[in-house]
Amino acid sequence: MEEAAEDGGNLAGVRHIVVVLSGKGGVGKSTISTELALALHHTGKKVGILDVDLCGPSIPRMLNVQDRDVHQCDGGWVPVFVGQDKSIAVMSIGFLLEKPDDAVIWRGPKKNALIKQFVSDVTWGELDFLIVDTPPGTSDEHISTVESLRPYKPLGAILVTTPQAVSVGDVRRELTFCKKTGLRVLGIVENMSGFVCPHCSECTNVFSKGGGQELAKHAEVPFLGCVPLDPKLSQSLEQGRDFLQEFPKSLAFPALADIARQILAGASACSS
Repeated sequence: MEEAAEDGGNLAGVRHIVVVLSGKGGVGKSTISTELALALHHTGKKVGILDVDLCGPSIPRMLNVQDRDVHQCDGGWVPVFVGQDKSIAVMSIGFLLEKPDDAVIWRGPKKNALIKQFVSDVTWGELDFLIVDTPPGTSDEHISTVESLRPYKPLGAILVTTPQAVSVGDVRRELTFCKKTGLRVLGIVENMSGFVCPHCSECTNVFSKGGGQELAKHAEVPFLGCVPLDPKLSQSLEQGRDFLQEFPKSLAFPALADIARQILAGASACSS
């Protein structure tokens, strides 16, 4: 791993790495990872998604590439590409399972070894951004991910929460994780921030509102925005369709586009 880091290895062509975290499951990390990748793609960027949620790999389905196979080349694994222009590259354990419903029943060391292999042995090529979608918590997989990526100087982490106090409390622990591991926090996203009625488009705060923004203020980290719960977004993810391209009038569209804009601005500031 140290030798790979000296010359950049298979990550030599990756300009910025963004890790998507949350201390709680079910808050929409994979949703934010997918839509961030699509939003960056629509700005002309080449994007990769590394899905290290080994027990619940959902990225392949969200991008409608779940039936693809991963191939080997001299440099390692070739990621699966989305669309004819191949501007989004994806790597996930979902491509390595014999059956999509197979459970990954592994102990920590085997999971950690695969994460390290994902980091070092996937031939990403030239990418503007690599989005790393993680499982919930602050366990072995997260430590292995951060330690494996550390030599490549990640841009930072996006923390995803929902408005409820329980979720916000778990994300507060994720902030502590980032501080202890030296991972910069790019900002907090409050997902499922209100429900968009499919008939009248009115947004109702089913789960309350403002918990993520209040946490960001208290922790003195950027607040990247609120993403409402839109049935069209859920349907798009289930069907592997491009929500941002098909539903630009959705209330979720400007929120997701603005998150991508802030990440682009942050990356630009770090490069200058």
